[in-house]
Amino acid sequence: METKERLAIPRQQPKELPAATRIGNFSEVVSGYDAAAAQQEAERCLQCKKPLCREGCPIHNDIPGFIRLLREGKIEEAYWLDRQTNSLPAICSRVCPHEFQCEGHCIRGKKGEPVAIGMLERYIVDWMVANQKSLLQPCALPNHRKVAIVGSGPAGMSVAYYLAHEGYACTIFESLPLLGGMLTVGIPPYRLPRPVIEGEFAALRNCGVEIVPGVTIGRDKSLAELKNEGFEAVFLGPGAHASRKLGVEGEDLCGVIHGVDYLRRVNLGEAGNLGRNVVVVGGGNVAIDCARTALRTGSDQVFILYRRGREEMPASKAEIHHLEEEGVRIETLAAPVKIHGENGRLRRIECIRMKLGECDASGRCRPEPVEGSNFMIEADAIIPAISQDVDPTAGSGLELAMSRWGTYQVDELTMQCSVPWVFAAGDAVLGPQTVAKAVHQARQAAESIHRFLQGRDLKEGR
Repeated sequence: METKERLAIPRQQPKELPAATRIGNFSEVVSGYDAAAAQQEAERCLQCKKPLCREGCPIHNDIPGFIRLLREGKIEEAYWLDRQTNSLPAICSRVCPHEFQCEGHCIRGKKGEPVAIGMLERYIVDWMVANQKSLLQPCALPNHRKVAIVGSGPAGMSVAYYLAHEGYACTIFESLPLLGGMLTVGIPPYRLPRPVIEGEFAALRNCGVEIVPGVTIGRDKSLAELKNEGFEAVFLGPGAHASRKLGVEGEDLCGVIHGVDYLRRVNLGEAGNLGRNVVVVGGGNVAIDCARTALRTGSDQVFILYRRGREEMPASKAEIHHLEEEGVRIETLAAPVKIHGENGRLRRIECIRMKLGECDASGRCRPEPVEGSNFMIEADAIIPAISQDVDPTAGSGLELAMSRWGTYQVDELTMQCSVPWVFAAGDAVLGPQTVAKAVHQARQAAESIHRFLQGRDLKEGR
């Protein structure tokens, strides 16, 4: 098809490019609040009589409660109130989107800037660390009953946390050489510093949790073998690590690297500079992470292509703001249709303009191509980052029921799989979602595993 325009990648330099974007610098970008800033922000909370922000939180944290305690200077009490429902507050406060909790549920968010819930939660955790306060409750005495946990991401970490505090002997099996699942190989250190993740695993080890990296359940060891080794229950939390393809011609060319694969390779130290001009396809946080990571690995001009409008981008507003501050341009209402190459390597990306058509019940409008609007982008690399899928390897050999989306089919209340002694949660059930949703489901699964091993009804009173 004849193209009507050729688009270079014009880098929109900010007035002063942040030092964090220097090559190889993955230092944390967002600084936490000091005491004065935290107090000032906490005072903005309206302390609603019906705190719908709590309902908006996937973990159902008592948000007005811990903010009220922070106001009163009771930081330690605020931390323990938060910890009642959140097993990973240091992580969730940094990487989970919080603006919707206030923006959509209280007048402060609707008529002004939402209260910075995540920043206040982070301040509480950081204060505990700075003041050398214990971050965990005492561990329970061991009951010598074994539970296997597949995956060391947020779901697996949370299940281990809750069960270890009930006295169970938990072993986490992680297929990668690094611990943390997508927290480590999918989220760059500038958003989630590695010492924060390492601290969580140190705490788990202190409660007797054994962690075994480099073992893939379903390949190196089957679930049936775990059962024979004395594990009375198994939790599946392998995450969603398989990149979804664009499905366009030329996707197999050298220079095409999919989002989750790219972030994993960078975080494992296996990937370097992709070239000067890099195009990232997608509008979620993974796409944002890929673009900002490409800057830090030496690419000079990075460009995001998204098929819907800016308001429809699922990435958090804060991440989009940081992206543009670092000099990345966003081209909306455009999508790739073909990748052109020479001698097996990517050279150009053929795209088409889009328009928004009819909207579904959720208000999300379907993008439709504009005929005859094709254009070319010169690029050294393209990173499709449109979504992820679940690799069902962990459950192979047991004939676990799967949904039509390729996720584990579970009871929505108990998180129990079709095999009674197997439970699952997180992205392996939900598809790619937030850390907070994985933590919430994992807490439900841990409660179910505890009841299952105690011979109690899994649903009573829940």
